[in-house]
Amino acid sequence: MSMPFYVAPEQFMKDKADFARKNIGRGRPLVGVAYSDGILVCAENASHSLHKVSEIYDRIAFAGVGRYNEFDQLRRAGVQHADIKGYQFSREDVDARSLANLYAQYMGNVFTHEMKPLEVEILVAEVGATAGEDQLFHILYDGSVVDEDRMSVLGGEAEAIAGRLKASLDDSWDLPSALRAAVGALSGPDRTIAAGDLEVAVLARTNGRRSFRRLEQEEVAAALAGESPTGDGAASTDSVTGDGSAPPDDESPDDQAASET
Repeated sequence: MSMPFYVAPEQFMKDKADFARKNIGRGRPLVGVAYSDGILVCAENASHSLHKVSEIYDRIAFAGVGRYNEFDQLRRAGVQHADIKGYQFSREDVDARSLANLYAQYMGNVFTHEMKPLEVEILVAEVGATAGEDQLFHILYDGSVVDEDRMSVLGGEAEAIAGRLKASLDDSWDLPSALRAAVGALSGPDRTIAAGDLEVAVLARTNGRRSFRRLEQEEVAAALAGESPTGDGAASTDSVTGDGSAPPDDESPDDQAASET
């Protein structure tokens, strides 16, 4: 009779963590950053139908990187939980902290008890009545929750992107300034990201109860070009480089796999 193959628990957990980190790192990154009127979430995403950033509830947004089918299931579960809780109790009882704890519990259970962990990291953001009440919760593949301060980066090259964004972080940013800084951090000094390859949404305090708003490509392009979205002139370019200069016309983004957005 052959003996079953033994793997130390420490090695088994390490292998699962390495597997999840490697596959999440293949996904295109996203940035969540606070600005003067709310929270901006900007993600690299060439698809116009597979959204990485979505609304969960009145003042709460969800964003994810990694395997699309896995974080979309989490999004739908969060919407259902928020709707039921808001209906049974009060809309004010639905908050980002409770949703982040719910996600963390589920993702931690999968990481601990299942053979394959979830290959996702998610961001739960809530805009408050004032800037000091804004919340950003980053939930990792193993269920760890990080309460971020004013900015959060998920996905590939997160440390480098966070370093670039932190160097320019400013409390007085308006929406176009925050968007240019986020795209500059995502692109870095050697790369260009076109407006058509970005998915941008905001949680704005001035939007009323439903604070979530998705920015159209024309508005993104105008903001990156330093123009008013309602101005008379057309945007001179729909992309931006890390130093804010206009890119050459022949640069284009890599194709995106739908399974890892």
